[in-house]
Amino acid sequence: MPQPFIYQTSPMRVVFGTGTIKGLPDELDKLGIKRALVLATRRQQAELGDIAALTGGRMAGLFDGAIVHTPVAVTEQAMQVVRDLKPDGVVAIGAGAAVGLGKAIALRTDLPQLVMPSSYAGSEMTPVLGETVDGVKTTQSSPKILPETVIYDVNLTLSMPTRFSAISGLNAIAHAAEALYARDGNPITALMAEEAIAKLASALPEVMARPCDVDVRSDALYGAWLCGVCLGTVGMALHHKLCHTVGALFDLPHAETHAVLLPHTIAYNTSAAREALGRAARALRSPGAADGLFELSAKLGAPRSLAEIGMPEDGIDKAAALAVKNPYWNPRPVEQDAIRALLTRAWSGARPEAG
Repeated sequence: MPQPFIYQTSPMRVVFGTGTIKGLPDELDKLGIKRALVLATRRQQAELGDIAALTGGRMAGLFDGAIVHTPVAVTEQAMQVVRDLKPDGVVAIGAGAAVGLGKAIALRTDLPQLVMPSSYAGSEMTPVLGETVDGVKTTQSSPKILPETVIYDVNLTLSMPTRFSAISGLNAIAHAAEALYARDGNPITALMAEEAIAKLASALPEVMARPCDVDVRSDALYGAWLCGVCLGTVGMALHHKLCHTVGALFDLPHAETHAVLLPHTIAYNTSAAREALGRAARALRSPGAADGLFELSAKLGAPRSLAEIGMPEDGIDKAAALAVKNPYWNPRPVEQDAIRALLTRAWSGARPEAG
């Protein structure tokens, strides 16, 4: 007998495939966008060439200053561009920084958004925005934040460096893993989460070996999309809270922080969510989810300690204290001493333990 549940889908159009960027003008027309503000890094501009032509002449201007963790100061710079150019929509091209900035603009203006992701971050599928002020990251959810259209073009991921592909993929897996034990979880999301973990766990090592293989990259992007759907459908728990806390506090790289902490947060919750995380273990083809994730990280050559991505050891106590303030719901109680022990292991790169 299935558990009682509520399942609500997001009102979003998703276009997935290879070469789908060619349909950008038509998708902009569907949204009624004639003068788009395009958010793209200089690297994306160099790779894509004439972005104005890609939009079919529907570009009002371009902003290339997006930064990870979506600092409000940068959003204010972009908002000045919005006021000057008066666009009727936003197009975000790239990884999580561009997507986050697009969502921050939409929250303030309710302009329609079209997103073309170039990584496996998955935030394009959620109505959630995390913004940073003075080293503190806060999240909020609103229908205004959810993009109206997402174009997944596998070709946009081909130039993603293999190392970043690995950590971006582990970041995506975190969304699916937490969805398995979310308070508002449901059978549909659980199916998608298990499929997502299995798809990425098998595809990522192949991406490392054959980064220009379109079929392999397609499998990885499909898995990442499923992870993003999970993130946008159910709530987050300890893992995302902890990543938001230490990432913003010490200005750590977003995907790397998720990659390092994931085995440890999953180990922390295993005793309280054995059945749910048993599904993750099955997807990883491992006796345990935490160990399976730790070994996958090693296979991919991803960072496995907070120290190596820039967190100071003397910041552990401060991070633990901050993480237990206004905690997200979690299947296991969030206790400061246990979180300090978790962070200590993660800082040194030790094997995860239940604690």
